[in-house]
This record gives sequence, structure tokens and C-alpha cells, in this order.
Amino acid sequence: MLSNFLGQYGFTEIFMAFCITLYIISLLLNPKAVFQAMGLFSFLSPNMQSLDALGMTGAYAMKQGRWWTLLTAIFLHGGLLHIYFNLSSIRQLAPAVEEFFGTPRLILIFMVSGVLGFVFSNWLGIQFTVGASGSLFGLLGALVYYGRDRGGAFGTAIFKQSWQGALVNLLLGFFLPIVNNWAHIGGFIGGYLTAMLLGYTEKRRENLAMQISALSSVGLIILVFGIVAWRILF
Repeated sequence: MLSNFLGQYGFTEIFMAFCITLYIISLLLNPKAVFQAMGLFSFLSPNMQSLDALGMTGAYAMKQGRWWTLLTAIFLHGGLLHIYFNLSSIRQLAPAVEEFFGTPRLILIFMVSGVLGFVFSNWLGIQFTVGASGSLFGLLGALVYYGRDRGGAFGTAIFKQSWQGALVNLLLGFFLPIVNNWAHIGGFIGGYLTAMLLGYTEKRRENLAMQISALSSVGLIILVFGIVAWRILF
């Protein structure tokens, strides 16, 4: 039913459109601050107040009891390069995960790994953080599990490519400024474990519980951004 409603637009296209929309909103909330930040990684960056209003997470938000930021922060980005690299990588990885696991399991892997990545980094004291990179590493974790469990020439190729991609991106993160490597690690673990729990299409058929869980997570996203809108407007 959801696929019929969405038509030609799938998870990847809708996620990217939503992230870009929120990025533009974050810039418009305080246009004067956009051009104040200097440097390549801060080019066209929304300020902290705008990101905080839209649902930035971190240890600071958790101390205030804003649990919903664990979800909203997945869709927020701190600059033009940040959103470009995240969305470009997800555009490459999400269709592969969707092919091997199906759409409901893709949604669950994506959301669970993003949340667990933030839980891990918030627990370790990262004060402010946004971005879909935890979910991105969760997709890599799911592909590593798929390749390892499936085996054979095809599975081995998927395993090696995904594992090497995760390792290279993780190492690069330690050399780049303002990168939440703890969220990457937590997201990878979350994606691997979620994929192992749910299984993939060749191993386990998609069932009603998976579909309901995926739809429930979509409903939860709508709810938490409703909370964000309420807090901004009222």
C-alpha cells in the first residue's frame, strides 16, 4: 500500500528530499548567520541555535530530556559538504540494502542504527551532533552482515567491499574536523545487529511484524517533527 502511494519515489528519494528541505529551513531560520562561518567545512552552515530548534541531539539535549532529538538529528546537517557527502553515500548504499533486505527492513536498519549511533556518542559525552552518518554506517554494517552470512563469491565480494568502505571512512573521520566517530561506530554496530536480527530476503521472508514496525517508525518520525514544529511555533 505504501509503495503504491509513493509511486516512483522510494525511500532514498524521500529521505534525501526531506533532509534537503530541513537543511534549507535551518538556513532560513537565521539567514544572517549563514555567511558568518568561515572555512571549507563550515560553508553555508546553519548556526547552532537553528539546529537546536530543529532537533539537534547530544549530551546537552539528553540532559534536558529531549529524547526525540535522537530521531530528528538524523535528518539535520551542519553544512553544505556535510549534507552532500552523507546524501551521496546513502544514495549509493540504500538501494543495495533495499534490494537484499526489502524496504521495511531498510527503514528499520536505517532508523535503529542512527538512533544507536547517537545514543552511543551522547553517552560518551558528545555535546552537540547532527547528521545521517550513523545511519550510513548502519547500512554498511548491514551489508557486512549480509555478505558474511551469505557467503559464496557474491557474498564475499559484498563483505570485502563493505568492510573496507566502513574501515576507510572511519579512519578518515579521525583526520577530519568535527566528525562524530563514536556515532559512526555505534551506527555500524546497530546496523549489523539489526540486520542479523531481522535477516535478509533470501534467508527470511518479510512478515507483517516487519511492515508494521517500519510504518510505526515512519509514524514516529512524523510525531517527533510535530513536536519540533510545536516548540518552534508556540
